Amino acid sequence: MTKKIAFVGLGGMGGGVVKNIALKGGDVTALDLDAEKIKVAEGFGAKRGTTPLEMAADCDVFAVCISTAEAVQKMALGAGGVLDHMKKGAIFLDHTTVSVAHVDKMRAECDARGLRYCEGPMTRTPIHADKGQVNILFGGDEDLLEELRPTFDCYAENIFHVGPAGHAIRLKLIHNFIAFANVAAFCEGFALAAREGLDMSKVISIISAAGGKSGMMDLYGEKTLQRDFTPHMSLANAQKDVRYYTEWLGDAGLPGFMADSVHQTYALASIMGHGEEGCTAVIKAYEELTGVVARLED
Repeated sequence: MTKKIAFVGLGGMGGGVVKNIALKGGDVTALDLDAEKIKVAEGFGAKRGTTPLEMAADCDVFAVCISTAEAVQKMALGAGGVLDHMKKGAIFLDHTTVSVAHVDKMRAECDARGLRYCEGPMTRTPIHADKGQVNILFGGDEDLLEELRPTFDCYAENIFHVGPAGHAIRLKLIHNFIAFANVAAFCEGFALAAREGLDMSKVISIISAAGGKSGMMDLYGEKTLQRDFTPHMSLANAQKDVRYYTEWLGDAGLPGFMADSVHQTYALASIMGHGEEGCTAVIKAYEELTGVVARLED
């Protein structure tokens, strides 16, 4: 790897990405609002970043993996944004799960400045990121993918070229909506089962052996009933992703009955104080409304 990489955002996914780039010899400079996370990255061989603007002026790839589309645009656009400090021909790599409108805007803004834009939303969990086993959905030109592949190979098990910029986030939002709708559904079902006094061990074993089985239930179903709400994917981030999906659905002129319902379910749980817990803490909203607790017996 010969590219100088500036990486902003050392959260659950970004921290693992930077760790694996550094451990495999990549030239990566890292920055985060949390100074402790920067220290951890330095321990793996990453360089400490100064400011996004200084990093942008001295890199071949400026990568971001932060909270929202709005946060990315605040950093990238406007007077003094990082796009105006990047070298001509440099690459802006967006690993953040953002909105469809954001990707379309960022691509146009990069084109206007002679920069190359690509999107790489990731799937799987921070555990996979730590092990260098994320999935990357790449949206951008084929030659750009090949240019970045040696870097991606440091932290991705699978790299899917979805199509041009804009296609990857569209597929990611569809994926996340289906995943989080599934979580909302099984949490609602678990709460009802608990209220009716069903044996929760039988509930989860029978559902998992039939048509209700899903990837999200495999990941989080038993943990939910064990009361483990570790925020591998926070409820607030789930709400954000479903909001972006719902907005896009409306812009596309399609009805969003299910999307609105799922979004409001997560919004309610967030308002009730569970936003920083794992996405399955949505069950707590049902429990607080019904006075039950869904758990496996010890």
